[in-house]
Amino acid sequence: MNTVVPDNGRHGSSHVYRALRDLVHTMDGTVPGRFEVTENALVHDITAPIGPHELTAVHLRRRLEKLMPDEIVAHTGGPDVEDESRGIMRRPDVMVIALEDMDVPGSFDPRTVIAAIEIVSRSNPENDWIGKMRDYPLLGIPVYAVFDPRTGTGAVLTDIHPTPDGPRYATRKDFVYGEEVTIGDWTILTEGLPRYQDGGAQGPAS
Repeated sequence: MNTVVPDNGRHGSSHVYRALRDLVHTMDGTVPGRFEVTENALVHDITAPIGPHELTAVHLRRRLEKLMPDEIVAHTGGPDVEDESRGIMRRPDVMVIALEDMDVPGSFDPRTVIAAIEIVSRSNPENDWIGKMRDYPLLGIPVYAVFDPRTGTGAVLTDIHPTPDGPRYATRKDFVYGEEVTIGDWTILTEGLPRYQDGGAQGPAS
């Protein structure tokens, strides 16, 4: 993962954010990997998602949607969620969101996202365990669930509260694959979720 920060990118400049967002849209589909914007910095995950990553997203989507009312979905596609005032544009692997809140002309309003779910990348776990753990409470997303196929573990973070560094999640519940996990109002089993074949180190603690 590469992060490029303009000279004035840490100062919340809206024109810097818009320039980075436009750059992301220009490169979308033409440059390998995924681009996101965080704190007016461009984040490039150069590794394309692999089978266990995508299969985990499918399993989680199906298990959640079996329990959800028809008007709520576990969405696995675009567009992004963004808050221009914060200079953040992200795209969760799975977004729990109401259908009516998807009927918008551009990016999703992060304040309408019920939960964000990320499957940790084998190549850049810090993006999910650190970067998004910081950004999602800033965006006002009330629940953030992390699934780590490297280790067969994960965590659900809730209860946004103010800190000197900005909004952060106050509650973290760790789990291991095979246990039940509660995301928002829905409890699913984590049995049978795929693992990366070469394993990996434990994700950073909060």
